[in-house]
Amino acid sequence: MSLLRGRLTSDAMKHLIPFLPQPPRVSVVRLSGVIGAAGRFGAGLNDAALAPLLERAFKAGKPRAVALVINSPGGSPVQSSLIAARIRRLAEERKIPVHAFVEDAAASGGYWLACAADDIWADESSILGSIGVISAGFGFPEFISRHGIERRVHTAGRSKSTADPFRPETPEDLARLRGILDPIHQAFIAHVTQRRGDRLAKDEAPDLFEGAFWAGRQAVALGLADGIGHLVPKMKEIYGDKVRLVPYGQRRGWLSRFGLRAGAEAVAEVAEERALWARIGL
Repeated sequence: MSLLRGRLTSDAMKHLIPFLPQPPRVSVVRLSGVIGAAGRFGAGLNDAALAPLLERAFKAGKPRAVALVINSPGGSPVQSSLIAARIRRLAEERKIPVHAFVEDAAASGGYWLACAADDIWADESSILGSIGVISAGFGFPEFISRHGIERRVHTAGRSKSTADPFRPETPEDLARLRGILDPIHQAFIAHVTQRRGDRLAKDEAPDLFEGAFWAGRQAVALGLADGIGHLVPKMKEIYGDKVRLVPYGQRRGWLSRFGLRAGAEAVAEVAEERALWARIGL
């Protein structure tokens, strides 16, 4: 018993002696959920919430690398861009490599985040891609007319009621919406092209940037990912069997820990979140 206690004490003391060789440390950041501004999607992903977590992951304990564990169907393009840009700034400032590991999905904004890494690894059944932008809604003009409901809207500025679901869609509305979606799409394409470069097999997939998505090995063949691989074995392969994986995750509120949210707004958020996952069949 005394020998065992002595060995344990010795192992613990090694971490307190700075000149002894330390096992390589890899910070593991979990990016799981829908991407949206603060206050939306409960415990979803946004730049404001992730900023302090990412700062710690890149700086605490002098990590050799940062691993991103991604499981997201996408969401806000702005928040996707902000988070990815923060990851790249920290990686370049600290000169630290970044690896991405895809679980169920890195689709749309989730793939935007994955491209912030230097390499991307996926499971055989992971879904990757969906490089596109979508705006969805409903229209009810015939419904309210049929029920004798009069819509009264007064604006200062003729474009203030663009895409009003209670009036017929107009060519002007569509043109204005297209003028917004196209630049966002081009920014997404530019980010993927910059980060993945010659690895992309664009000639083999004409729909690569048209919102399509693929499973693991298909994504690897198209250059959307670098191979099939999981976090622990891949990090051991790169950094050795003694690598220390240090997890960093967002703190969740008491209700969200039990899968609960309060209020009508939360119900709408859940429905929207489910719709995002459903678009990629999950």
